[in-house]
Amino acid sequence: MNREALLPAVVEIARDAGRVILEIYDRDFEVVAKGDGSPLTEADRAADALIHERLRALTPDVPILSEESVGIDYATRRAWTRFWLVDPLDGTKEFVNRNGQFTVNIALIENGKPALGAVTVPVSGVSYYAAAGRGATRRDADGRTAALAVRRYTGGPATVVVSRSHRGMAVDRFLAALAQREGEYRTTDMGSSLKLCLVAEGAADVYPRLGPTSEWDVAAGHCIVEAAGGRVIDLHGRPLVYNKENILNPWFLACGAGDYDWTGCFDGVG
Repeated sequence: MNREALLPAVVEIARDAGRVILEIYDRDFEVVAKGDGSPLTEADRAADALIHERLRALTPDVPILSEESVGIDYATRRAWTRFWLVDPLDGTKEFVNRNGQFTVNIALIENGKPALGAVTVPVSGVSYYAAAGRGATRRDADGRTAALAVRRYTGGPATVVVSRSHRGMAVDRFLAALAQREGEYRTTDMGSSLKLCLVAEGAADVYPRLGPTSEWDVAAGHCIVEAAGGRVIDLHGRPLVYNKENILNPWFLACGAGDYDWTGCFDGVG
């Protein structure tokens, strides 16, 4: 399977899903609660249906796991060496609040690692995408593209991107530890996988996610961060892996280039 050959088609699928989402975003819509209490809208379902249809046409033999999928048990998934991992509307709370900070995320997972990732921001029309080992790109609404590169942090004032809707006390403790080590820092609040994209494009040094996420929330952005020269690691410095029996991720951070030991700021956080 040629990842680079697939990538343009996957980006267009994500962009088309974004257009479907915007049609609903621009009018009244109903919000219901899923079993875990998180919100679900018709935009989630419409984008999911489009993505499933288009990915099946593109790669008929590659299975799809989506946030909105009917449950696929691990006994089935464990045999998958390659599959699509999809969040058709990442940041439903941001969608409901109409602040524009929601995305469409599509990743190709190979042997537990993200091999391809596409993230589209429907409101702005910006897309971020990457194939593992082949660099990462930002495409603006007017079609202009630019290669992405993470920052190299060596200490001093850091820019930290934090979750708009899920910050939590653990992040505050992380920031306190960072301040004790490095002094001043700046924070940027952001929703959805845009936090990972800010790290990938060098607008932030680190994104600590010290709270629950699912694999589909992170995989596409993970691919983009790594292809831009950064890392997505757990509290022990190990890269995140995918297609686990438990679909929840451990706490993690996304960071730029260099060998700065961000995990030292986790001491006493967990």
